[in-house]
Amino acid sequence: MDSDLDIARRAEPRPIEEIAAKLGLSTDDLIMQGPTIAKIKWDTMKSKSSDKQGFLILVTSVNPTPFGEGKTVTTIGLNQGLNRRGHKASCVIREPSMGPVFGIKGGAAGGGFSQVIPMEQINLHFTGDLHAVTSAHNLCSAILDNYLHRDNELDIDTNRIFWPRVIDMNDRSLREVTIGLGGKMNGLVRTDRFDITAASEVMAILSLSSDYSDLRARLG
Repeated sequence: MDSDLDIARRAEPRPIEEIAAKLGLSTDDLIMQGPTIAKIKWDTMKSKSSDKQGFLILVTSVNPTPFGEGKTVTTIGLNQGLNRRGHKASCVIREPSMGPVFGIKGGAAGGGFSQVIPMEQINLHFTGDLHAVTSAHNLCSAILDNYLHRDNELDIDTNRIFWPRVIDMNDRSLREVTIGLGGKMNGLVRTDRFDITAASEVMAILSLSSDYSDLRARLG
């Protein structure tokens, strides 16, 4: 039996412009990330928000079978079935976290003949958005520690800081760490931890924001 990777590599992807055209999008609406990946411009998203809306099917809380058939496979398979029956349908799935990808769970791009391609790029870094969230979150962490190192005018209790650092990887050795070792110039010595990027507060804020202005306001 062919593996998911074998099936994905054997598939011949269509140009992303062709896929976009089926959704009523032109190349001017896209930010190209290569021949098979593109982002939709935010202005395009806003301009189409008043268009006639379709039906939304939410697939959630599905425990995968022993063969790995869970939410993603169900979502993609349902989308394929609807299109096969002549409906204009598309599916939206979140970007995989590289933590589970390299763990026992594996990738999050579907499986078998119900998967999205290019599977390897999607599972490994994709458009770099998770990396951007990681950098933004850890910038906040660095600013916080720099503030503590300089004056800490607000008298923040270092034992009650609940803002961790994040990394898009499963690494149990980083679940609890001690930072600031090596002398005064390295900051205050305190206990910290690394969460996975998908659980970042910045990721939650990004998901809830309605536009760039809202995102900026929520991030402060």
